[in-house]
Amino acid sequence: CGEIDIMEYRGQEPARIHGSLHGPGYSGGQPVTEQYNLVNDRFDTGFHVFSVEWDANSIKWFVDGNLYQAVKSTDLPGEWVFDHPFFIILNLAVGGNYVGSPNASTVFPQTMLIDYVRVYKAAN
Repeated sequence: CGEIDIMEYRGQEPARIHGSLHGPGYSGGQPVTEQYNLVNDRFDTGFHVFSVEWDANSIKWFVDGNLYQAVKSTDLPGEWVFDHPFFIILNLAVGGNYVGSPNASTVFPQTMLIDYVRVYKAAN
């Protein structure tokens, strides 16, 4: 098993997202991850395109066409488990260890507006 996080966004960091991998030896609080920061902008004020190019031996992350992370199977501290199909999950999480619990200053309701999701298969 494994997890490919195309985009993780924390509301308390409105200009930053993370792209992460979780697998054997690099899961939970120790993922393989990289952040991408917008300059003079926020992710919650407009649409952005988050992309992943994934093949049997590598994964690349992009924001609005800009490459910000590339991981090869040989880069990992544990087993590469990204050589089989995965499910797509679109998740708006509140609370938990990653972002902390809501408090009196937390604004509700919260929404995540998604214009589209596309999946392409590379021609060989």
